[in-house]
Amino acid sequence: MYDKTIRGVLIKGDKTYGQITSEILAPQERKAPMWWFAFMTLFTIGLAFGVYSMYVTVTQGIGTWGLNNSLGWGWDIINFVWWIGIGHAGTAFSIFLLILRQRWRTSINRAAEAMTVVAVLCAGLYPMIHMGRIWNAFFIMPYPNSRGPLWVNFNSPLFWDVVAISTYLMASATFWYIGMIPDLASVRDRATSKIKKAIYGFLSFGWMGSARSWLRFETTALILGGLTAPLVIAVHSIVSMDFATSVMAGWHTTVFPPYFVVGAIFSGFAMVLTLMIIIRKVFKFQDFVTDGHIDAIGRILTFVSLIMGTAYSTEIFMAWYSGAEGEIYTFFHNRIAGDHTKAFWTMVSCNAIIPQLFWFKKIRKNLTMVFIISIIINIGMWFERYVIIVTSLTKDYLPSNWATYRPTIIEIGIYAGTLSIFGLGVLLFIRYIPMMAMSELKMILKPTSKK
Repeated sequence: MYDKTIRGVLIKGDKTYGQITSEILAPQERKAPMWWFAFMTLFTIGLAFGVYSMYVTVTQGIGTWGLNNSLGWGWDIINFVWWIGIGHAGTAFSIFLLILRQRWRTSINRAAEAMTVVAVLCAGLYPMIHMGRIWNAFFIMPYPNSRGPLWVNFNSPLFWDVVAISTYLMASATFWYIGMIPDLASVRDRATSKIKKAIYGFLSFGWMGSARSWLRFETTALILGGLTAPLVIAVHSIVSMDFATSVMAGWHTTVFPPYFVVGAIFSGFAMVLTLMIIIRKVFKFQDFVTDGHIDAIGRILTFVSLIMGTAYSTEIFMAWYSGAEGEIYTFFHNRIAGDHTKAFWTMVSCNAIIPQLFWFKKIRKNLTMVFIISIIINIGMWFERYVIIVTSLTKDYLPSNWATYRPTIIEIGIYAGTLSIFGLGVLLFIRYIPMMAMSELKMILKPTSKK
């Protein structure tokens, strides 16, 4: 039983069921504000830059990037792994907390799930773009054909990534959409426009809210949650195998699968925190996203930050303990000190040191500080992927192969394009879809409010 005297009130304001519906749907029922159009314009320009960069890549090849014979992976794989990490937010936040019966998730899970779907779409672009000949992307799908014994290479990490991403995207999108059906029906019932009523009526599958419908809805949500939860571990474990199955110094380590999974949850939760602070401030949702919610996410980030620090220490210790010259050089002369020392210490500071400020309650209650730290964490997680990829490839076992790496404007443009896709997706989400699960908020209203 939820004891609100100990765990705090989850929904403030002594609201009625009708008030929850009216307040959550208010942004969709009002005219879009000017800032929404301004950011739509900005992200559209960024998307156009990204599309142009992708066009140049496809027509001229990946020679337009800063890659070379020694470093075949650059910003493309860095950003691919980073977006996959962001995409873990919805599944880790929504599904794990659903299975664990954590009621405070209800104000945040919808936005986390939306963020997951858009982030995984952004990540899915990179393997295709990295192929150079994007029109051959269908060859990596395992389908029977009539052109002879043509099959995918099951030993290829590229194939593993495609299977993991496509499975994760379908499962996450299905879980997100099914959870929206009752709320889409509420939008349908309140709609004044015939077109809007027809669109939301189609999307809600004729939901009428009968007892049988609710029983099946809740059962389906739990089943999907149970089936999708292992994907959180499987997807980023598979991504980590892109590195761990190689013999490159700094990569072939068994700590990578759990290390990558925890890192993905870390960056995903940080992005959820960033997004929810913005939504809380802009739409005045302080009664739904309370200080208790921010405090809970801050505590989780503190714990995960300790795991990240332990992982970094483990890597360094094992490199020293192994006695392997390649490992020692990579960690001690190319990361801790050397050409990439700034990137390494930025990673350590942002991921293992600065989040420890969340130990202090005053910091967790200061929204400005929490917002800044959440952004710092995602910057640090980007640098983590940079350190892993670039430091091992620029200086491998043969000094004659050593090379430097600098991203070109085309690589930066593709990244800007995916950031713009993410921004456009978030803007469309907050404009046309209820940002919080009203049906779930109403379920916890009585037991978790003041009355």
